[in-house]
Amino acid sequence: MSEILRLKRSNCRNCYKCIRNCPVQAIRFYGNQAYIANDMCVYCGQCMTSCPQNAKECVDSTEAVWALLRGGVPVIASVSPTFAAYYRTGFDALRRGLLQLGFTKAEETTVGAALVQKEYERLLLEGVQDVIITSACHTVNLLIRKYYPELLPCLAPVVTPMEAHKKQLCAADPQAKVVYIGPCLSAKEDAIAGAADEVLTFEELDCMLAGEGISVAADAWDSDGTQLGLFSVAGGILRGVEHCNESYTYLAVDGMENCRAVLDEIKNGNIHRCFVEMSACEGGCVGGPFMKEYAGSPVSHYQSITRRAGKAEMNSASLPAEQLYREHTPIPVIVHEPGEKDIVAVLRRMGKNSPEQELNCGHCGYNTCREMAAAVCRGKADVNMCQPFVMDKSEHFTTTLLDNTPNGILILNESLEIQRINRAAMKMLHIGFESDVVDQPVMNIMDPVPFMDVLQNHTPVVGQRDYYAEYGIYLEQTIVHDAHSQMLLAFLRDVTAEESDRQYHERLLEQTAETADKVVDKQMRIVQEIASLLGEAAAETKIALTKLKESMSHEHEHEK
Repeated sequence: MSEILRLKRSNCRNCYKCIRNCPVQAIRFYGNQAYIANDMCVYCGQCMTSCPQNAKECVDSTEAVWALLRGGVPVIASVSPTFAAYYRTGFDALRRGLLQLGFTKAEETTVGAALVQKEYERLLLEGVQDVIITSACHTVNLLIRKYYPELLPCLAPVVTPMEAHKKQLCAADPQAKVVYIGPCLSAKEDAIAGAADEVLTFEELDCMLAGEGISVAADAWDSDGTQLGLFSVAGGILRGVEHCNESYTYLAVDGMENCRAVLDEIKNGNIHRCFVEMSACEGGCVGGPFMKEYAGSPVSHYQSITRRAGKAEMNSASLPAEQLYREHTPIPVIVHEPGEKDIVAVLRRMGKNSPEQELNCGHCGYNTCREMAAAVCRGKADVNMCQPFVMDKSEHFTTTLLDNTPNGILILNESLEIQRINRAAMKMLHIGFESDVVDQPVMNIMDPVPFMDVLQNHTPVVGQRDYYAEYGIYLEQTIVHDAHSQMLLAFLRDVTAEESDRQYHERLLEQTAETADKVVDKQMRIVQEIASLLGEAAAETKIALTKLKESMSHEHEHEK
């Protein structure tokens, strides 16, 4: 199957919102990324419109349409009547813009709606089908073909207005190429089967117009609309057919949740002789995924459509019934159904050991914990998608870490109130129970000045040592401020033994220095005494030698 929806992986942020909003659970999640299961998707677009990170995008058809416009063959625009709500203008203004882009001509898809309505009227007049479900919405067609194949006999065997319009246009000009323009995502999938040559969303058309510097005049209303423009709003089909056969009841259903509820009722045999107009989008096509999100409320959208709808019936060329016939075949969706043993095993991994622990909060995107466990077994989900499980696991890990680290840890809010204290810190600060200090000012147990400095100066305190006389210990403090969580973290280390050793070594050094000074002083005195004694001995020796010399000289002269 061709890829219609794509995932921008860098944008996916594990919020699981697409899973919560996908009505058929066609989202797989693994490797911290969401993936679209195209074989299960019905292209309602809810995953795309609900994604807060814009991580989902549809395939861009603008280049393909440009290729058609430059291909030398007539290219006709078939425009959904929802354009009136999107552009807030009449069709003449939009037609001028389309002709400037290079389209040969432009018509509203209501031409095809007129052909389809005649087929619905024929089915009602024949009265053969017990329940008739309209086939104008391709998403509804896919939903039934994939998930309610037993209800295919209830689905009207009629083409969509988009395809009917294409066939009518090509009957007049076999060379023509038809580009459908509207708010629908599933129309792109329908075009693959030949319902249109290409499909543009209004957003893609905006890009093409802007690229060529073409603007569409707003509030340029015209009066060429017909009542079939109401096909694009919920209940619009019923307005034209509800009196065809009084043996039927008539019901308009919009929104995927309501559609599935009615399909379940039909499946259970609770509905008979009923004509059901079914639209996947809330409010009808006017609530499609490519309508401007903030262009207005559903009420103003509806008013824009009815403003142009008019009361005149549309006169259009007819087509043979066989050209408007479509056989709806089932599209098998293979779903692995895990056994009870496998589901229970996954629940145990999620910490859910009894039904009471199955919160069924829905945060993971599944209605119940058992549904999610089954999705895990199918490879569509991961146990870490369970927020209570992840929180419990994180809390348990954090508690284990705090309780087993030898360092004291304090967690404070920006009001300097204690939010968490671990066992090591309680032992250091002589605290009996955590509840004695939680939510209390830190000044009750510690000097608050370092904490205040960190808050005011936005600079952490690292390795500051203080003596706490009331506890008889030295503490080394490292305090940091986490602005994101608006918390302060204090890491405490008992350095009393280190300080005692340091002070002991300082005293030892002082004593050693004193002893060394005394030894040096004593040695100097000894040296001085020795020097003095040596000096006296040298003087006496000199005197004695002098006398001896004189005596010897005298004797020598006498001998002469």
